[in-house]
Amino acid sequence: MRDKSNAITICNARIIGIFFLLAFLAYGLGSQLFESTSNPEKYSGALLIIANSVIVLFIGILLRKTLKLYNPSVGNIYLFTRIFEAVALLAIFLKGNLSGDLGYKLAMLVLGIGSIPMCLTLLKYKITPSWLAIWGAIGYAVFAFGFLMELFGKEWSIYLLGLGGLWEVTFGIWLIVRGSQRKKRVRV
Repeated sequence: MRDKSNAITICNARIIGIFFLLAFLAYGLGSQLFESTSNPEKYSGALLIIANSVIVLFIGILLRKTLKLYNPSVGNIYLFTRIFEAVALLAIFLKGNLSGDLGYKLAMLVLGIGSIPMCLTLLKYKITPSWLAIWGAIGYAVFAFGFLMELFGKEWSIYLLGLGGLWEVTFGIWLIVRGSQRKKRVRV
């Protein structure tokens, strides 16, 4: 027998997974188009950056619902992280320039640092497979370190963001495919 709360959890897992993948695509394509000298491409890029900000905000809201069941502080930290990222990335497009933007670097630094407790919560409460949660924590730590170095003038982030970025894609796919198939164990 399926209860309604399980259906909501399934729906949220799939939606969050889709949002992770959409955010990755929206910002990646949007930032490329936004740098164009062609106005139609620049406007399309701006719309994709706005869409990314909305999507990451919803990721924070939806994941907070799950995280707060296990650790309310981590849920709030993660939501703040995503709010900060959304606002900082929106500010970039309002300024009209992506290159070397401090807001982008700060957004990515906060995202990396704020996502580590989320991954550790996933690990501690076995919400995801251990390998996935550990990969996320390490990936975000390396990711954050790369952007911290950017603040000191070292262009390291390009070399250190792959592990975290690949984790986000893998986590998104895992949520879509496996996140909804998680079964609760009943003790007899």
